[in-house]
Amino acid sequence: MSDIAAIALACGLIIGLGAIGSCLAIGNVGGRFLEGAARQPEMIEPMQSRVFLLAGLIDANFLIGVAIALMLIFARPLG
Repeated sequence: MSDIAAIALACGLIIGLGAIGSCLAIGNVGGRFLEGAARQPEMIEPMQSRVFLLAGLIDANFLIGVAIALMLIFARPLG
């Protein structure tokens, strides 16, 4: 396997697994938020800000992976 093929495969895995993990994590956080809101409606506002913060951090993690993959593709730091 050539270096270019290995880099392309690695970038595909970074983006694909990052997207799957991000979707599962945001779905899990959203589901837990809805369960908590159904049990204690008075806690919706404090929990809502934390849910949005976590969703942003999870999405930022995925976007960092995409940026690293694009750097590997276009900047070619490995050769």
